Amino acid sequence: MHPAPSVIIFNTFSGLGFGLLFWLGMGVLVPTGLSAFIWFTIAYLFAVGGLIASTFHLGRPERAIKALTQWRTSWLSREGICAIFALLVMALYGAVLVFAGTRLVPVGVLGGLASLGVVFTTAMIYTQMKTVPRWRHWTTPMLYLLLSLSGGALLAGQVRLASVLLLACGILQMFAWGVGDDQLAASRTNMASATGLGHIGSVRAFEPPHTGTSYLMREFIHVVGRKHALQLRVITILLAFLLPVVLLLLPHNHVFAALAVLSHIAGVLCLRWLFFAQAEHVVGLYYGKR
Repeated sequence: MHPAPSVIIFNTFSGLGFGLLFWLGMGVLVPTGLSAFIWFTIAYLFAVGGLIASTFHLGRPERAIKALTQWRTSWLSREGICAIFALLVMALYGAVLVFAGTRLVPVGVLGGLASLGVVFTTAMIYTQMKTVPRWRHWTTPMLYLLLSLSGGALLAGQVRLASVLLLACGILQMFAWGVGDDQLAASRTNMASATGLGHIGSVRAFEPPHTGTSYLMREFIHVVGRKHALQLRVITILLAFLLPVVLLLLPHNHVFAALAVLSHIAGVLCLRWLFFAQAEHVVGLYYGKR
C-alpha cells in the first residue's frame, strides 16, 4: 500500500506517546511539580501530535468527528473514543501530580491501561483487514503493543526495561517479516478469486483494466524490490532495536540516551514505511501487480 507520510508519522509518534503515558500511569516514573509537567508535556506532544498527523490523510478532515459514532463496528471509531478517554484520564492524573504532588493510583492505572488500549485499537484497524493478508496475523497487534511499551520505556529512561523490551520487539519483528512474506500465498487469493471468474477456467490478464492510473492503484498498489526491502529491514533492526540497546548499555550519559531515542525513532519510521509499502493488498491481483 502507499506509505503516506501522515500515517507513518501517526503510527510512530502516537505509539511512543501513549507508551510513555502507560508507564507514567503505572507508576514506573512518578514525577511531581515542574518535572511532572515536563514529562506529561512530552507524552502529550507525541501522542496528540501523532493523532493530529493522521487526520491529514483524510479526504475531508473536518468530518473526522463523525467517525466516533461508528464504535459498534469500526475499530477506527473505537480508537478515537479510547484516545479521548485516555487523554482525559491521564490529564487528571498528571494535573494532580503537578499541582498537589500526589499520585492517584486508580486513576493512573486506568489511564495507563486506556493508553495501551489506544495502541491496541490502532493495531486492530489493520489486523482486521482481510484484504491485506500480511497484516491479518496475531503479530500485528503484538508488535504495536511491544513497540509502544519499549519506546515508552526508552523515553522514560528505564534502561533495563527498555533494553529487554527492545530486544524482544526486534526478535518478534523478524519473525513477523518471515511469516508475513508467505501470508498472501497462504491466503490462496489469486487473479481468479480477485475477479470472480475462476469458475470459468484459467484466468489471466489480457490487457490492463484501464489505460491510466486510478485511486486504487495509487493507494493500494506499491511494489518494493526484494533487495531494497532487505536493506531497509537490516537498517530498521539496527536503528530501532540494536543501536539503542548498545547506547543504553554504555556508561550513563544524557547524550547517549538522546542518541538512543533518536535512533529508535528513525528505525521505527523506517519500520512503519515498510509496514505499509510491503502490505500486499489483494486488489493488486486484479491489476496483475502481484
